[in-house]
Amino acid sequence: MAYLAPRLGRSRIFLPCIPALRLLHASGMDDMGPVVSRSPLERLDFDNVALRRLPLDQSEEPGVRQVKGACFSPVKPSPLTQPQFVAVSHEALALLGLSGDQVLNDPLGPDYLSGSRVMPGSEPAAHCYCGHQFGQFAGQLGDGAACYLGEVKLPPGQDPELLRENPSGRWEIQVKGAGLTPYSRQADGRKVLRSSIREFLCSEVMFFLGIPTTRAGSVVTSDSRVIRDVYYSGNPRHERCSVVLRIAPTFLRFGSFEIFKPADEYTGRQGPSYGRDEIRVQMLDYVIEMFYPEIQQNYSDRVERNVAFFREVVLRTARLVAQWQCVGFCHGVLNTDNMSILGLTLDYGPYGFMDRFDPDFICNASDNSGRYSYKAQPAVCRWNLVKLAEALAPELPPDRAETVIDEYLDLYNEFYLQNMRRKLGLLKKDEPEDEILITELLQTMHNTGADFTNTFRSLSQISCPAEGDAEGEEDVVKNAAELLLQQCASLEELKAANKPSMDPRELAMLLSMAQSNPTLFQMISDRATIARQLDKLSKLKDLMETNQEELSTKHAEEWSRWITRYRKRLGRELEGQSDVQAVQEERVTVMDSTNPRVVLRNYIAQNAIEAAESGDFSEVQRVLKVLEKPFSSQPGLELPSWSGGGGVSEQGERDEGEEAQQEAASSSTARDPVPYDSKPPAWANQICVT
Repeated sequence: MAYLAPRLGRSRIFLPCIPALRLLHASGMDDMGPVVSRSPLERLDFDNVALRRLPLDQSEEPGVRQVKGACFSPVKPSPLTQPQFVAVSHEALALLGLSGDQVLNDPLGPDYLSGSRVMPGSEPAAHCYCGHQFGQFAGQLGDGAACYLGEVKLPPGQDPELLRENPSGRWEIQVKGAGLTPYSRQADGRKVLRSSIREFLCSEVMFFLGIPTTRAGSVVTSDSRVIRDVYYSGNPRHERCSVVLRIAPTFLRFGSFEIFKPADEYTGRQGPSYGRDEIRVQMLDYVIEMFYPEIQQNYSDRVERNVAFFREVVLRTARLVAQWQCVGFCHGVLNTDNMSILGLTLDYGPYGFMDRFDPDFICNASDNSGRYSYKAQPAVCRWNLVKLAEALAPELPPDRAETVIDEYLDLYNEFYLQNMRRKLGLLKKDEPEDEILITELLQTMHNTGADFTNTFRSLSQISCPAEGDAEGEEDVVKNAAELLLQQCASLEELKAANKPSMDPRELAMLLSMAQSNPTLFQMISDRATIARQLDKLSKLKDLMETNQEELSTKHAEEWSRWITRYRKRLGRELEGQSDVQAVQEERVTVMDSTNPRVVLRNYIAQNAIEAAESGDFSEVQRVLKVLEKPFSSQPGLELPSWSGGGGVSEQGERDEGEEAQQEAASSSTARDPVPYDSKPPAWANQICVT
């Protein structure tokens, strides 16, 4: 079966000998003697320290199993049929000393970066870890689809800042979706195109937003197929197996230290390496020596060293979640096994960037209780730090850990306020009232259904009050309110947003049960969920009793009140400043480099996914290019690639069952194109991510 080759944004050279090269290499012809290296990936300098420093599984027993007394298990990635590139990140591959263009033009590139072929020096392995999932200890989890390929030495000439962030001198590279491991549980170890594209794009946009993250070097798809029931609706479909290349100093996580956990009092599960305390010591020494060398050098006492290490993890975690909150990012699955020991954003699954501001925003449709909602993220991260502290005991004394955890909230608030002041352009003074101003802004955004990203981006257009210009104040406030009202929700949108997700009869039954049988009620629901449903009902009732004109007037009044307070605060920024114009220019520059113009909204990712599923990878590449400069306007890149009527220019032959999939996938080209920096279109409300 034939497929349209990826239309890459950069020039490619297609050589007629490529199929022959693949055939010769696959047939073992690379044993015929030394020739010129055919692939830049074969020149990567591996130094797989983790496999030397941490216990390796000695069992060769096939299949899924409990792995005791080991941190890694050797695995054999499963080859894909006809792997091909969807896209690469030139900047991420440069971390490994690779040229994106050379990798794209490498006939063996898709094989190596999908795990279909093993690079010289690579030692494929899967990592063993445990985790608390939705608050319950799940026992052994591990890399069920990800595969450690090895650690690549940093090439010469790296940015000194990168060396500071990655003092180990190596980048761990993984392929995600390369097949079965001992930790695959009931799954098949494969990932599909939609989830791979989402992880690839979000890993990169988070980096360009300035948020600590693992990186993604490439996404490869193939002619191999797996069956997936996307919405668990009983309508499974064949989907292409795809693989993401992931890059980080290490992928060790909080859950890596939970493999030593004794039997949990609630679930009865225990870590597979319970009782092997010497491995915990070994792993802790490895992490601190490799990734926190300053702490290792500054503390000769082990306990003080371990406390300092934990304090740094707490600080990095607080800073990370504050950055998430300030761009409206919701992770979706903040289990302990998805929390990086380096304070990086890790494992991109059902994440979401918030559109209309709602503190109760839940991006993961499977999160019925809202445990991982937007507003819950800071508290959940603290909870996860408590579980990490428990996992590090007795190497980390519990009383010392508790003292450090008590610092978390103040650290988070400090980072959050620091970021928010920059978003509002409050650069010269820190005033206690700033916290109230920020809270009132968010409340006004919530009341009016304002778009999170675009509202903050618009704030730099609100001018500072000029001295002696009191007469024009009313017009300035009115114009600013009209600017922000463009980002607010309509009456019908607010009605839809406040429609309870629970059937009224079910809600009435649960309310009655909460009174008559509290024990049973706690088993099937919780008071926070019921409170959210009642709040929505109350708001919906008010909305049903108004009309669009009344609502718009009310919203304008709310915004005018806040803008008036904001401009007064901006005026105090100018007090004592000799060059008012320079202060105003600096404010706009800082705000426009802090408030992104574009983020990876679900509808943007969905358009790219649907085009890719129909064989057109150009939109994935275009979205990546847009996201590489999220704070800037890029002429010629305002709209999707198919907005000019291009769409999918060719179709390959389709195998049985794929025609319906491609018809659904091509729906993106039938929609009216929406600019990347726009509020989401109406159809975006139907996107469901689990």
